[in-house]
Amino acid sequence: MAEASKIELFVKASDDGESIGNCPFCQRLFMILWLKGANFTLTTVDMKRAPEVLKDLAPGSQPPFLLYNGEVRTDTNKIEEFLEDTLAPPQYPKMCTRYKESNTAGNDIFHRFSAYVKNPNPSMNDLLERNFLKSLMKLDRYLNSPLPHELDQNPNITVSERKYLDGNKLTLADCNLLPKLHIVKVVCRKYRDFEISPSLSGLKRYLDNASKQDEFINTCPADVEILLAYHSVAQYLRK
Repeated sequence: MAEASKIELFVKASDDGESIGNCPFCQRLFMILWLKGANFTLTTVDMKRAPEVLKDLAPGSQPPFLLYNGEVRTDTNKIEEFLEDTLAPPQYPKMCTRYKESNTAGNDIFHRFSAYVKNPNPSMNDLLERNFLKSLMKLDRYLNSPLPHELDQNPNITVSERKYLDGNKLTLADCNLLPKLHIVKVVCRKYRDFEISPSLSGLKRYLDNASKQDEFINTCPADVEILLAYHSVAQYLRK
């Protein structure tokens, strides 16, 4: 029997230096390894203490980075590709999407959200909120639009019933988007008194389904960590 590969994922630590910090890229890779069912070690890196591990393994890098059989990898997208190619069937599930559109669904949300919450000017708020809302509505439309395989099963279906972006299983696209959506939800509630409307039924279904997945909820940083990360950049609007 072949010897198992040694996999260690280094992620940003929380403010107390122990639990998981706020970093959607770290959460993305943590989710992928968990969903793959791989045997791996998770190491939190306290950035305030400039640990030796960073100087030795990945000088000049920020977490996340991966140590795979002693070889260091530091680029999140390349790590994702490497894990998909290396942790492959039959031993590990394939996690790429069936439909290329699933990879880009929601890809403008985080940018629009950042402009919205970092804006200090009350007169700009409505415009930035509308732009942000449009990006959420666009994702909602994608989630509610039946995918080809759903239409094959039921040609009369008008609203998708799938759980996630690409179907009923979490894919690499979800591992990329869900950590960002979680940050969006937490920060908008605090700094803009903004909740994602239940009328966005596709998005609500998506987030509700994700909230039942251990691989998502147990890789999320605590809300307090997210708010701490945004404390100095998010602007309370003074009317």
